[in-house]
Amino acid sequence: MKKLILLILITAPMNTFGQQAYDLQGHRGARGLMPENTIPAMIKALDLGVNTLELDLAITKDGEVIVTHEPYMNPVICLTPSGEEITAGDKSHNIYKLSYAEVSRYDVGTKVHKDFPNQVKFHTTKPRLADLFEVVEKYVNDHDLPKPKYNIEIKSSPEGDDTYHPGVKEFSDLVFQVIDKYISWDRINVQSFDFRILRYYHETYPDVVLAVLVPGPTKFEAQLVELGFQPQIYSPHYNGLTKEIVNTLHGKGLKVIPWTVNSTSDMQSLLDMGVDGIITDYPNLAPQR
Repeated sequence: MKKLILLILITAPMNTFGQQAYDLQGHRGARGLMPENTIPAMIKALDLGVNTLELDLAITKDGEVIVTHEPYMNPVICLTPSGEEITAGDKSHNIYKLSYAEVSRYDVGTKVHKDFPNQVKFHTTKPRLADLFEVVEKYVNDHDLPKPKYNIEIKSSPEGDDTYHPGVKEFSDLVFQVIDKYISWDRINVQSFDFRILRYYHETYPDVVLAVLVPGPTKFEAQLVELGFQPQIYSPHYNGLTKEIVNTLHGKGLKVIPWTVNSTSDMQSLLDMGVDGIITDYPNLAPQR
């Protein structure tokens, strides 16, 4: 694995954007170019000049915090330990019912992703959050790069409690403990679509910067009322975002960082509206500022 990562880094072109006037975030690392939520995807994003690494988390049967978008082995990107396809729609390869050792046997980098044909393909696995932190921090130190921030999504839902992940308290505390061990909190924000997670962090760990994830911005006032407190960051899907909404949210003291923006023209339009950051699968397409 180490040799593979090194090979990728040697052959990958460097593309930096200089001093960013906005927060450029690599979605799941750099999903358009590397297998998502893997260590090589994070390294690629760093080489492309991102400020922040965006990633998602789940929990294994033995309590390890794993970097993954789904709490199961997604048939779109995963192969079984024996290299076989997983049937479309099959969610039975449940990470919460697997040990970390079992999770690490699945290949999440070889299968071609139809939506991301430019991904470099190679055998790789879902990393522990702790391992990702260690490799990334060593890489930026060894290459004299700025230390990145981390935008960390806790993937949970009421329907998934005790089936695909632990309950809110256990899940939140496990994540907090890993972050607290490895990274200073001024380089972290926690985000979630699950308002229960955000409320728990707000009440239990009040110094943690929080981002509320929402499907769209048109009902932003009702969303913030439902959440019950004001987070530091409002993070909607970019469709429907307007300069007026951005200005209103800025007036409330919130930063606005939309997801997932994958064309240079859309990124530029959003920057012209005054957004504070961009979350993208393609950091290489980000406008210079």
